[in-house]
Amino acid sequence: MRKLTRAKKPFRFYTRLHLRELTDEKARNLKELVDIIRNVGGAVIYHHTHHFLQQHQYLSPEPPNDFAYWAREVLNEDELAEQLSSIDVREFSSIRQLREKIVEVIEAFLRRTKRPLTQATEGEEFYFIRSISFVLPTPYVAWDLAEFVNALKEVTINALYFHMFEARLRLEKEVNDFSFWIEDNLGDKALADEISNLDPYSYTMEGLRKKIIQLGEKRIK
Repeated sequence: MRKLTRAKKPFRFYTRLHLRELTDEKARNLKELVDIIRNVGGAVIYHHTHHFLQQHQYLSPEPPNDFAYWAREVLNEDELAEQLSSIDVREFSSIRQLREKIVEVIEAFLRRTKRPLTQATEGEEFYFIRSISFVLPTPYVAWDLAEFVNALKEVTINALYFHMFEARLRLEKEVNDFSFWIEDNLGDKALADEISNLDPYSYTMEGLRKKIIQLGEKRIK
């Protein structure tokens, strides 16, 4: 094993507790949906584009878009549903940008559609839910890459999710926490870029953990 660089500052692993809160907002048609999307808090947009990934960490990595699901299953708007499903969340570094894209897609569809808006039946309205996170420290701290890899094997999925997903999009960081620390404190830009270039949405959470560990262990040898 090669001599490992000691970090300027250690990496401290955090985790988060996640709660869902039903808001007072609900939509019966696409006009109401887009109006609410435009004005609700970012925690609501985050929930409806990421909750599947958080809740089903060992299953299919593709997180369904709640807006697309409702458009297809309730309103029978297959064209719009396909367009909403095709929004690639990896392209956005903030909830604001993601929100603007969703609004743009729905508004463009409404401009093209001349027929009356489909109304959801009672009980099938789109109910907006807010995602609330509580960030907590863990006992895991890493001063070099080996300690980082070993800690990554032990932390919970919630910690991995926080540092890879939530920190980048919801907290509007340019890169995930792991890549930032590895480049800024260990000076290993190549490894930082390898992790940053991963498509985390194409992995299950356990699969993503294994891939990052694999990249780190390869670097240590």
